[in-house]
Amino acid sequence: MTGLVLKLGPRERVLINGAVIENGDRRSRVSIITPNANILRLRDAIHPEEANTPVRRVCYVAQLVLSGDADPEEARPQLLRGIEQLSHVLTDKDSRQFLDSATRAVISGLHYQALKALRGLLPREQRLLAATHQ
Repeated sequence: MTGLVLKLGPRERVLINGAVIENGDRRSRVSIITPNANILRLRDAIHPEEANTPVRRVCYVAQLVLSGDADPEEARPQLLRGIEQLSHVLTDKDSRQFLDSATRAVISGLHYQALKALRGLLPREQRLLAATHQ
């Protein structure tokens, strides 16, 4: 079986193609077989007021596509522009890999993979921002 496998904790919620699904009382695994399904773990969701850093803002745009609140074709240039801007600041090898992966995913219309790659930059961004505020 191919596709995405979600491992859900008790009562964990996930958004799949616009529908909120809540897991039962036990841990479970759900296999998403449909290609290009829009999936967002609600525990990972960024709320609008939390989109207050460069990486979080780009993640938020990808999230809007996954939730059905933004048109993928309209969001594409904004996502690519945001990734390009991040690439001017995050120049280390690891960050480049995340950014390259996010770019490929956006171009291919794979917004879940783009969000996943971009989320990989959040810890690095947090460390950089903490270092500049000391």
